[in-house]
Amino acid sequence: MGAREEILAKVRKAVAGAPETEVARHYRTHPDVDDVVGLFAERVRDYRAVVHVLPDADVPGKLAELAAGRRMIVPDGFAWAAPSSPDAGADRRWDTLDAADGVITACAVAIAETGTIVLDHGPGQGARAQTLIPDHHVCVVRADQIVAGVPEAVARLDPARPLTWISGPSATSDIELNRVEGVHGPRTLEVIISTSRVVST
Repeated sequence: MGAREEILAKVRKAVAGAPETEVARHYRTHPDVDDVVGLFAERVRDYRAVVHVLPDADVPGKLAELAAGRRMIVPDGFAWAAPSSPDAGADRRWDTLDAADGVITACAVAIAETGTIVLDHGPGQGARAQTLIPDHHVCVVRADQIVAGVPEAVARLDPARPLTWISGPSATSDIELNRVEGVHGPRTLEVIISTSRVVST
């Protein structure tokens, strides 16, 4: 008998004959948020990301503006009318990624309470390397993809898919709290929130 089995055997012996006890679990699964778009924009800005809240019709123009003069990777399946780019639909070759100035993606879900964007790397979201290696990440988030809290986001996600949770640009701090950005991912995160109407934030 190994150590694990020995410990479990002792636990089973100790609780043998004990009555079943129902544990009350009152988890907060739906945060009380009146304006998920506004809260999400606020929290994302708190992480030093750049946020644009735009009506749907203005998104292609903003993408063209952000991509002007840059080599931007646009993953296959990106639904918006993205600007043409030498790296549009780029494959996963490291030399292509290294030469790119940035990447434009969609997302799977976004969380207002934490200001987090979640990618499941489905259509339009690219491979994980495509979203971690370029220095500039532009992510388009539809208003209907924003949920209030983490439990609601998890309910929308497939745990079998590779998930990347993004809360602001990549940043780390040393023991003296000197902040360094761009070490583990994009130095700049730019979020376009696409709405059916203009939202004041």
